[in-house]
Amino acid sequence: MKIKVYNNQKVIQIPNETKKLIESAAKLCLKKEILSFDAELAISLVDNESIQSLNKEYRGIDSPTDVLSFPLIEFINGEPQIEPGDVDAETNLAFLGDIIISVEKALEQAEIYGHSIEREFGFLAVHGVLHLLGYDHETTEDEDIMFSIQEEVLEEMGLFRE
Repeated sequence: MKIKVYNNQKVIQIPNETKKLIESAAKLCLKKEILSFDAELAISLVDNESIQSLNKEYRGIDSPTDVLSFPLIEFINGEPQIEPGDVDAETNLAFLGDIIISVEKALEQAEIYGHSIEREFGFLAVHGVLHLLGYDHETTEDEDIMFSIQEEVLEEMGLFRE
């Protein structure tokens, strides 16, 4: 399993511990999902302006959001549809996709919800990974499943709602 966290914004200084926490949350989520293949993904930390541009281009919504996921492997009924070329011949890793997190939104939401910035970054990382794995929250049932997994991962990391 390989996860890279990139700080692609200059608005707020991001300590290495925060990047490690984001990586750990994503790894734990992937570990709990017990993938049948080795995977890699990238997480980019951006500013509101960057995520708003992506949100407008890909979702038609002209406002900043907290997290976007861009999956490269389709999951049907929880099963990955790995195609030839999805697995890197040298590393034997399948690239799941990209997660984009707005640092500004994460800070804003941590304050609104009254919990730590660490919990918010952990939540957004796990939320993004679950979207890469085919989870969604379009129905109440799907939301309950997805949010239950998120809480399980965050609680295991000691990232509780305060």
